[in-house]
Amino acid sequence: MTHGPRRPQALLVMEPEHFRVQFGPAQLDRLDRLVGLADPVSTAELDSPAVRRRLREVEVLLTSWGCPPLTTERLAAAPDLRAIFHGAGSVRSFVTDEVWRRGILVTTAADENAIPVAEFTVAAIVFAGKKAPFLAQDAREHRDDWSYLSRRGELTNRGRTIGVAGFSRVGRRVVDRLRGMDVTVLVYDPYVDPAEVAAAGGRHVGLPELLRASDVLSLHVPELGSTHHLIGAAELAMLRDGATVVNTARGSVLDTAALERECATGRLDAILDVTDPEPLPADSVLYDLPNVMITPHIAGSLGSETRRMSDSALDELERYLSGHPPRAAVTPDTFGKSA
Repeated sequence: MTHGPRRPQALLVMEPEHFRVQFGPAQLDRLDRLVGLADPVSTAELDSPAVRRRLREVEVLLTSWGCPPLTTERLAAAPDLRAIFHGAGSVRSFVTDEVWRRGILVTTAADENAIPVAEFTVAAIVFAGKKAPFLAQDAREHRDDWSYLSRRGELTNRGRTIGVAGFSRVGRRVVDRLRGMDVTVLVYDPYVDPAEVAAAGGRHVGLPELLRASDVLSLHVPELGSTHHLIGAAELAMLRDGATVVNTARGSVLDTAALERECATGRLDAILDVTDPEPLPADSVLYDLPNVMITPHIAGSLGSETRRMSDSALDELERYLSGHPPRAAVTPDTFGKSA
């Protein structure tokens, strides 16, 4: 007697809007071939009687943004749970110590989420060299001629020095993508092997050296206690006049009040996709400064980009079912260090 492939019961846990965007027909068809699904297929809560009944039989969770914390009580309702495949980035908002105590496998699609962030960051760096966002603001007021071009300094990317703070998933990709440009790339990260930085095309330096040399400072450190206000008033003061601060990491790694003061003088420019707080208060001076560009946290995966992460989670699910080791496991050791 032959048996088909094993099909464990699975439940998707995420906000409804993320389920709709991340799981199109191709992803749902693939999921249906790999696991058993029942009603509900997807949920944003884990406490209703219907969902608790489903939890009793599931072996696998596929999660994304909006997954509630996996508390001891909720995990007790899922005695057969063996694996969590996260179709997004950080798992810190919902993975608890009880998950590790139970030995549950956890994987992340953070590598895939890093791709659009790196793309956005490199675009921001190129725009910073040409002062494009700030000249676009100037154009609203100077409609009769282009004489304002000369007020933003030299508009070039050739020969610039780019400082990358944090050789993270995103930071590594940014350094790699800058390799084809005629720029010098400096990298600050106290936890990385300088040889890895060199192999990617950068040069490993201390933070003060990076700050003093950079025309563009790009932030890629995780949000940890040790990185809170990593770039504060003293660090911003080290940047050369006309430098641009690019933040696509976390708002808290940059001292907002200190940045407001520097940008208000016109000495520094900023391109911010994340802020602290997020969004900024309505009266923040950063909204009104012509040398600041703010976007509403759009660098990460959005729209069809999110399906790249769903596909990654499904790849991990396939490896799990076939007995192969995961490619992007999160462990208790790496849990507190990831962005």
